Amino acid sequence: MSAATELRRNSDLDSALVEARALYVAGRPKSAALHEKASEVMPGGNTRSVLAYSPFPTAMARGEDCRLWDIDGREYLDLCGEYTAGLFGHSEPLIHDVLHSTLKRGTNLAAVGEGEEKLARILCGRFPSIERVRFANSGTEANLMALTAARAKTGRNAIMAVQGGYHGGVLTFPLAGRSMATLPLDVVLCRYNDLADARRVAAERAGELAAIIVEPMLGSGGCIPATVAFLQGLRELASECGAVLIFDEVMTSRMSGGGMQARLGITPDMTTLGKYIGGGMSFGAFGGKADIMSLFDGKLPHAGTFNNNVLSMAAGSTAMGEIFTPERAEALYRSGEALRHRLNGLAEQADVPMGFTGIGSMMTVQFQRPLPTEPRLPGPAEEALRELFFFDMLQAGIYLARRGMVALSLPVGATELDRFAAAVAEFIEARGTLLKASGGLH
Repeated sequence: MSAATELRRNSDLDSALVEARALYVAGRPKSAALHEKASEVMPGGNTRSVLAYSPFPTAMARGEDCRLWDIDGREYLDLCGEYTAGLFGHSEPLIHDVLHSTLKRGTNLAAVGEGEEKLARILCGRFPSIERVRFANSGTEANLMALTAARAKTGRNAIMAVQGGYHGGVLTFPLAGRSMATLPLDVVLCRYNDLADARRVAAERAGELAAIIVEPMLGSGGCIPATVAFLQGLRELASECGAVLIFDEVMTSRMSGGGMQARLGITPDMTTLGKYIGGGMSFGAFGGKADIMSLFDGKLPHAGTFNNNVLSMAAGSTAMGEIFTPERAEALYRSGEALRHRLNGLAEQADVPMGFTGIGSMMTVQFQRPLPTEPRLPGPAEEALRELFFFDMLQAGIYLARRGMVALSLPVGATELDRFAAAVAEFIEARGTLLKASGGLH
């Protein structure tokens, strides 16, 4: 047993959190000072809600490959992966080279260019559902435009989404209540992985549904994979009721050369993309059947100053055309699958209520067994354990999402995976008593 493990043996969860928070604060005086200054000019001291956590967020100074350094000089293994957008790490030379050469030729040309045609052709060749594609600045915009296309195509207004789903900052559907930031669209919700409930909701709005939108795996909802039966059932339901089926693959597109739709053999009518596909630049895309996308050939407007910005187009073409090939996507998927099974084996061997849900290179820590198959509201003990896990990983020099999500990047190799597995094993050993006392075993 290591000395660090022995120091973290607490008799109760509250004491453990007090200690972990104190260690966090003591090691990051510059981040604390920056947060205080930022709060004078930005509400909450930040401009991105997912990065806001107590007592203050760690501020990063630089990154290289799969490593990060904060402004206090601490080094981390980056397993947050910019919430899946940082697939290529921080210093991929091919992307750096193409960005530098593109900058030399000008940044805002106010015209079409060769880069967008090249990237569009790559994406149409990769994703089974995408016959035509258009670009945007984010996954949020991509989802908004896909829903607009579905409403225009069908002449209907209602949209079916799932409880716990997230399709962008203005398209959030929490398990409890409603997000005040979500646009006032005509949205009806069904339970995730519950096809009977989806059919019930659809029957109540027969003839009104324009679209069914779903993530093949809930991202911010806890990396909960959809069952094949659920997705296939939604495919059939959309066809039956004349709605457009939209797969939000902003996160899951990394799971194969053609996303989860190719891996599962289930083809939606439209697909939305974002995150890593722009090579780390701002990016979003929506595409689908030619007859739906033809609406944008004069009937439906789709503006956006930076939709085809030369940096995203150039970096995206290099990222998807030269680096993240279907073979590389498959290797990353298998690496993530092996890691998740390894971590879950550690928890099972220790007989603690802990494990990781996910698919491939994305996973989220859970503090219950058996692992959840649908999103749920965590209790106070589980929330406390999730916070403790986050702080303990930071103390071990591992940076992941505050909600416990891990997104592997391509530079993460066997050494880094071993390091993370060792840190999780130490957490289980040090916090085992607290885990067993949490009541998460069913």
